[in-house]
Amino acid sequence: MKVLITGITGAHARMVAERLLGRGYEVIGIDRRTWTDPPEGIRVYKADVRKRPAADVFRSERPDVVIHMATITHFSGSREERLRINLQGTRIVFEHCHEHGVKHAIFVGRHTIYGAAPDAPLYRTEDEPPLAVTTFPELADLVAADLHAATALWRWPTLKTAVLRLVYTLGPLRRGTLANFLGGPRVPRILGFDPLFQMMHDEDAADALIACIESRISGVFNVAGPPPVPLSVLCRGTHRKSFEIPEAIFPYISGRFGLPHLPPGAVAHIKYPIVVDATAFQAATGFKHRFDSHSVMTSFRGD
Repeated sequence: MKVLITGITGAHARMVAERLLGRGYEVIGIDRRTWTDPPEGIRVYKADVRKRPAADVFRSERPDVVIHMATITHFSGSREERLRINLQGTRIVFEHCHEHGVKHAIFVGRHTIYGAAPDAPLYRTEDEPPLAVTTFPELADLVAADLHAATALWRWPTLKTAVLRLVYTLGPLRRGTLANFLGGPRVPRILGFDPLFQMMHDEDAADALIACIESRISGVFNVAGPPPVPLSVLCRGTHRKSFEIPEAIFPYISGRFGLPHLPPGAVAHIKYPIVVDATAFQAATGFKHRFDSHSVMTSFRGD
């Protein structure tokens, strides 16, 4: 079986690619960046998924499965750039899947699209609406990409489509939203709040994607690992220094004094929890996480 991974040079995508190769899959990838020394057996095409060369890859390679990981979650780029890559890129990739006979398309999304709010249910199921557009406007492009990918379920019913909403990943790769949040000398906490954070090990996340392929599932699924932990516990477990800040002054010190730079909408995410119920994915695939919360935090520390 031939698997195409968009955004294959990303750290998590590389892990998935190498695991697939080890299980006997034929693996190809598309990325604007270069993977200078991929393992033997992985072919990488340097191309933008929105451009003609990427369409040529779909046409010539005819992959059986596509894992779409060519989205960005960081906020260093402009909103227009994020919209082009996340929404327009997703739209074009799924059109290619439909036009070139892909059997199974997997969109790798984020659980943060549900949004953080004081009146939200503790455990979000797949039936919950993604409210991050209102609570965290900077995530609007990721919400739009997720919802667009889900339209393939009814637009192209012969294309098996899985929209996966993964919780934060954390571990030895030290890449991703949560790793960046914990990456500096101080981790901000809003005074009076200690929300639950839900995370899974980098390797468990890769295994979940492989379970999705091998189970041939279709639909929208939350994907999670061990039970969530309070932010204060997460800071202690990763040997980070938490710094409590009155909410009123947070906008003035974000990105200063060793604190990460966070957009205004992120404040809600360090006040209120976003915790998902992943039982549907577990039932559909048989996936079980291997790493508990302590192991996840320890592996991120690297000791």
